[in-house]
Amino acid sequence: MRFKFEPEVEGFRQEVREFIARELPPKADRPDSGVPGEGAAYKDYVQGFQRRLAEKKWLAMAWPKEYGGGGASHMHQLVYNEEMSYSGAPSGNMGIAWVGPSLMLYGTDEQKSHYIPRITGVDDWWCTLYSEPGSGSDLASLQTRALRDGDDYIINGQKIWTSGGHNADWGWLAARTDPEAPKHKGITMFLVDMKSPGVTVSPLVNMSDRHEFNEVFFEDVRVPSKNIVGELNRGWYHMAVALDFERSSIQLSGSGRRELEEIVEIANDNRAFVQQRPGIRGEIVDRQIELNVATFMAYQIAGMQAKGQVPNKEASVSKNFGMEMGQRISQTRMHLLGMVGQLRDGSKHQVVDAATAYTSSVSATIAGGTSEINRNIIATRGLGLPRG
Repeated sequence: MRFKFEPEVEGFRQEVREFIARELPPKADRPDSGVPGEGAAYKDYVQGFQRRLAEKKWLAMAWPKEYGGGGASHMHQLVYNEEMSYSGAPSGNMGIAWVGPSLMLYGTDEQKSHYIPRITGVDDWWCTLYSEPGSGSDLASLQTRALRDGDDYIINGQKIWTSGGHNADWGWLAARTDPEAPKHKGITMFLVDMKSPGVTVSPLVNMSDRHEFNEVFFEDVRVPSKNIVGELNRGWYHMAVALDFERSSIQLSGSGRRELEEIVEIANDNRAFVQQRPGIRGEIVDRQIELNVATFMAYQIAGMQAKGQVPNKEASVSKNFGMEMGQRISQTRMHLLGMVGQLRDGSKHQVVDAATAYTSSVSATIAGGTSEINRNIIATRGLGLPRG
């Protein structure tokens, strides 16, 4: 394998870096997505930045040009994601990641003409309404119901861990439309106006004191049948395809590289920490080696995609390794800082807010598919081991 990009791709990387340096505010001036009360300010900040990305055809750069995308190669998308995640730029967009690709594959002409331009123009903020209190890793067991009533469906149920739901204009909802069918065959996908009567969004503040997740309750919410995407009762298969669109996990390597550089900077500026914990040198080196491995895994996946291959088990390996690496990087920062790492809220002795990153990293191996589920995928699809 040749870990070298073509000159055109490296030139694009430099263009992305220059754009970030010019357009992204300093870290101290950016609203925090998880601080209660900053929801509206954060949404304005993200949408403003992403509109500038959209102007350059970068926001949906891998989409076909006929849908407002840039038609970029997998390698261009890879370096774009890597640089954006390294800088902490708010380039993530659920409409781009899941809803738009699903509409391209399964949507009606009316749905495509209405929603896709609003997604690529950053006019709407989307959330995904998948997980439920009793349906996480076993998502096909979801119980939110959608019952036909004339030209509408009436939605009742509860979703949980809905990222950005408090800011969302629209929701991408998985609901059960045939309770008698096997659990994978009775689910349908809906486009839901989050301002509809009967939708209640309740904040979930995590142990980092951050409001990023929400519970969403549906009480007799009417959704027009024209808002169904794809076939009735075939939503599980549509949803599974949508979950496959972001696969390389290069964002984990990009953000991990930034965090590790910050750890090295802390160690160089605060030699007393290193003198008190001399073993931290070896720990930092271990993290750097792991970061290189994670990066090369992501590069391999992009290389496979560029050849038209489907990196199924490879994507699960990359996701697991990257998420667990992120947890170890946060642990190393805490080991370096010792008790000082527990200080928060602007204490005069605080060096950096390591505690928030450390506690936030706990959920990394749960969100977006647990490590256990991914290991099952690796075992069955990668190694050919029997189920059960």
